[in-house]
Amino acid sequence: MFGECHAHIIMDGKNYRRAVELHKKEIQLPVIREHLEAYSRRNITFIRDGGDAFGVSLKAREIAPEYGIDYRTPGFAIHKNGHYGGIVGHGFSTIKEYHNLVNEAASKGADFIKIMTTGILDFADNGRITGEALSHEEVKEMIHIAHEEGFAVMCHTNGNAAIRDVISCKADSIEHGNHMDEDTVELLAESKTVWVPTISTIHNLLGSGRFEDAAIQMLEDKASQRIQEAYKRGALVALGSDAGAYCVFHGQGILDEYTLFKRILGNSPKIDRWLSRGESEIRKRFRRQ
Repeated sequence: MFGECHAHIIMDGKNYRRAVELHKKEIQLPVIREHLEAYSRRNITFIRDGGDAFGVSLKAREIAPEYGIDYRTPGFAIHKNGHYGGIVGHGFSTIKEYHNLVNEAASKGADFIKIMTTGILDFADNGRITGEALSHEEVKEMIHIAHEEGFAVMCHTNGNAAIRDVISCKADSIEHGNHMDEDTVELLAESKTVWVPTISTIHNLLGSGRFEDAAIQMLEDKASQRIQEAYKRGALVALGSDAGAYCVFHGQGILDEYTLFKRILGNSPKIDRWLSRGESEIRKRFRRQ
């Protein structure tokens, strides 16, 4: 079975605020164990977490070996103050403050650095990306600093221009990566950046009643087309579901993601080898050098 290359152990797939509230005063080990057991039952032995503000993913990494799981985490994600990202980490206002957060992550034993360069899809507004993207110069310096400190960089990024920025700045992975155009897929294929599409976060909303299904289907169709193009061009792509996001459950999320990829690309050993290559890059790079 493939590993889960993008999860948030702090979330539960149902109610983010309630899930986070459980851990605010004290990390709840029974909840973490419940999620890890969900992976273990499905023979999922690799998880790359996207971080949280309360140390939950670090505690999960501590006990994951009991379940036979290789668990990697940035500890917390890093965002610029005033921009999206507070729900999964800590913010900075200056590059010096950013560097301090990288050093803090290192002191906590982070396996890699995660940065937030854009907002998220607004499903109520046809997938518009919320907020304002960070500038190319900011992203370049952030990735450079993390690399200099011996870390791979996981980038939460949506929007064509922002995706081109993180690729050109040598990001190690792009998470979500919605709204790429064909030229950007080609740029991705020419790079060493791994794309983790997390298409389950879109597909699993269908029929939930939370948003208009027509808008969700449009976004899924667009993402599916880009996955097809990435496969044809031989880009590095790995499976990650953003497990813990709404309607994406721990353990089941990565199975959903794999099912969607097979629906998009077909069920063949060639597809599996392609996805294994992307995951292999994730496993190799996303531990501190």
